[in-house]
Amino acid sequence: MTDVREQARWTRARLGRCGTPLDLLTARFDRHEYAPHAHDEFTIGVTVGGLEAIAYRGGRIVSGPGSIVVLEPGEMHTGGPAAPDGYSYRALYAVPALLADGTLGSGGLPHFRDPVLDDPELAAALRRAHTDVSSCPDPLEAESRIPWLLTALARRHSTARADDTAVPGAVALAVRDRLADELLAPPSLADLAADLGLSRYQLLRAFRTTMGVPPYAWLAQYRVTRARALLDAGARPVEVAALVGFADQAHLTRWFRRVLGVTPAAYRNSVQDGAR
Repeated sequence: MTDVREQARWTRARLGRCGTPLDLLTARFDRHEYAPHAHDEFTIGVTVGGLEAIAYRGGRIVSGPGSIVVLEPGEMHTGGPAAPDGYSYRALYAVPALLADGTLGSGGLPHFRDPVLDDPELAAALRRAHTDVSSCPDPLEAESRIPWLLTALARRHSTARADDTAVPGAVALAVRDRLADELLAPPSLADLAADLGLSRYQLLRAFRTTMGVPPYAWLAQYRVTRARALLDAGARPVEVAALVGFADQAHLTRWFRRVLGVTPAAYRNSVQDGAR
């Protein structure tokens, strides 16, 4: 009989429309033990519940709820439950360039001396981003949120030093205008950064500083504004989602509720009733 508590689900997102693939794992294990293995990517996990034991660099580390685990590329490791109740975690597999983006130095990769990190704020942000991107792998949202958090991880906990070079607010306005003009198929942040002669981290930093939100959130709110006008004119939510660039009606509904507190259908019904 299969234990329903032993669960593992993979999701593949993309950072930008044609950008780097990003694999995400949501897992809950009571007995499963990983065989010794290594990844080409950084493995970055957040323990959600229980205790996980990992054999790593010749020793044994234990991660509990709220801990961040960072395993470097090429490092052999195993993993399994450290207690009878098992453990659950969220993990993402990031190509090395994502953690090196926006850092100074000799061009080498960030090095994490301590594989288990205590950073509740960053752990919560990584967990939220993992959940949101896994449930709706929108390329611009993934590209806006994940590299920013990975850069924060490298800045706070690795031996790499962050590039804090200031960039003008005009950069953010140029990005905003491009996103608004191309809302049905927005360019990737990597392409925008290359066009402006910046790293993706510098672009994200400039945009967040000027606009107060990352690019995907600004674009989603702009799409909601456009959607409101179409709903006011009598269009149906399922039609509106495609017209303003949301992946589907569920994606529209998620952001419409975040911004306005109601579903698109409820909003449309209320404005149509008020027009009678």
